[in-house]
Amino acid sequence: MQKIKGTLIPIGGNEDKGIEESEIYTLEFIDDGILFHVVEAAGGIEANIVVIPTASSIPVEVGENYLTAFSTLGCKHVEVLDIRSKEDSETEHAIELIKNADCVMLSGGDQSKITDKIGGTTIHSILMERYKNDEGFVIAGTSAGAMVMANEMIAGGSASESFIKGAVNMYKGLGLIPELIIDTHFVRRGRFGRQSEAVAKFPNLIGFGLAEDTGMIIKNGNDCTVIGSGMVIVFDGSTLTHNNEKILEEGTPMTVANLTIHVLSNGDEYDIASRKVKVLPIEAPFI
Repeated sequence: MQKIKGTLIPIGGNEDKGIEESEIYTLEFIDDGILFHVVEAAGGIEANIVVIPTASSIPVEVGENYLTAFSTLGCKHVEVLDIRSKEDSETEHAIELIKNADCVMLSGGDQSKITDKIGGTTIHSILMERYKNDEGFVIAGTSAGAMVMANEMIAGGSASESFIKGAVNMYKGLGLIPELIIDTHFVRRGRFGRQSEAVAKFPNLIGFGLAEDTGMIIKNGNDCTVIGSGMVIVFDGSTLTHNNEKILEEGTPMTVANLTIHVLSNGDEYDIASRKVKVLPIEAPFI
């Protein structure tokens, strides 16, 4: 299998202004700590960073938020690529930006918008090719931008009706890391049940539930390190001894036995191929 040279950084999102539901009050803004890691992975403040706010219903405001955030960290070359249609993904301007980027940052919002407007386009092909072959190329994404990195992508679903078959809606993502199913805002929005159902549907895949202000640096398409202030819940369905997801009717409570769960926090590591955890020693410094 070809060794992947790029880096993925999925982030669990972070609501700026508390609990308001309206997106205008919940601009996805990445804490300096995590954003610093994104910049560092891309080569530092001289890196060419392209922000894609396609998932958002307020892309202009979200783009400006990131311009401010990256410039606060001293970044000199940051550009917003406002893609609102498949045609926008085929423009020479978009293609040149993605070809020359050191880091592409996908914002939060509605992850299916990213698939619908970028999936299958020229810039999707360039992202895939560069992620596989370019040392130091970084694709970061928060919330929706993290979830779309998977192939089997969670597109929505009820937290209140979790553990009921049909509570999770699946859709095709960009397929950057097909071994994973990624969910975000994981702890605050109570998404344990919908990730459990997603892994029951695809027990050969690994579920990552990212808390807010928490991310994973994924190198070689395999080696994961937790960054940020929260935790990552890992769901390993390979140990299941009972899983009735396939035979149940929608709306029926599910039975899933011997699902392996890990709770990881800052500095902990996870190996996707071996499904093994390496925990940071208690005396080690915070990343």
